[in-house]
Amino acid sequence: MPMRERTGLDAAALLVLRAANETGVLDALVERAGTPAEVAAETDVTEAAAERTVGILADLGFLKRVGGEYEPTNRALGLLAKRDVRSVGAVPHALDVADALVALPGTMETGVPPEAPEDATANRLGAHAATDESVVRACVTAAVRAAPDAERVLDLCGGSGTYAAEFADRGRDVTLVDSPAVVEAVAPLHDRPDVRLHDGPPTTLEGSFDLAFGARVAGGMDPTEIGSLLEAARDALAPGGTLCLADVLADGSDAAVTADAVGLATGHGGAYDAERYREWFEEAGFVDVRIEPVPGTDRRAVSAVA
Repeated sequence: MPMRERTGLDAAALLVLRAANETGVLDALVERAGTPAEVAAETDVTEAAAERTVGILADLGFLKRVGGEYEPTNRALGLLAKRDVRSVGAVPHALDVADALVALPGTMETGVPPEAPEDATANRLGAHAATDESVVRACVTAAVRAAPDAERVLDLCGGSGTYAAEFADRGRDVTLVDSPAVVEAVAPLHDRPDVRLHDGPPTTLEGSFDLAFGARVAGGMDPTEIGSLLEAARDALAPGGTLCLADVLADGSDAAVTADAVGLATGHGGAYDAERYREWFEEAGFVDVRIEPVPGTDRRAVSAVA
């Protein structure tokens, strides 16, 4: 999904927010400064720049005027929230992506992307948790249609657990697998018995699953990683089980171009075409590969039988 739809910010607004963050304007406003003059005094920006930046941030909903001063809104405070990924929102991850895109010329010349920021995982999970509910429902519906009788679901690289929760709401028993750092971050959000968390590869799980699912997972991986993911999913599935990946495929759309640009800037992932998905699934031992649009989204569901 293009960044504006996820964050409510177009490229210009996002870059102004990035500049406010880089120059310390945002920190000054959140912590102590209430006027453009105080912002200029606390930072190295000019008072004219501070006045215009504060005005833009207010127009974007990050500040509100109270009396003669500006105060941060919950949207601004969300930029600093890290403990509960539901409070982070999509904007911090969008800023991380903007940083990578700004550094793209150097990455293209050296082949080495910039190091991920310290809060990259929390920011990514915040964006994942902020996925539009209609998109979550549509992707889960596509998976359920591919495997209508599935009872045990494996949520691959399940992130914040927003998809796992949707499966559970539909009566499925769900196991979310992801890295230890991710599971630790999202564990406080999931105390229901029908959503289990596993901080390791699917191969270390007991039993087998009827459906393995991944949302925007393959698009963040390189081909070798995708191959390993598909093999792990196949091994975790019961005979006749279904794998369904809901992702942005290469089709010339805005979402596909964005996915490729982000993959170029971060050094991994992108939008892959339907034929490559078909080949990867078949090489991993899956049959009856189907690729269908996910209605109301920019994604397609790639499903197959183990």
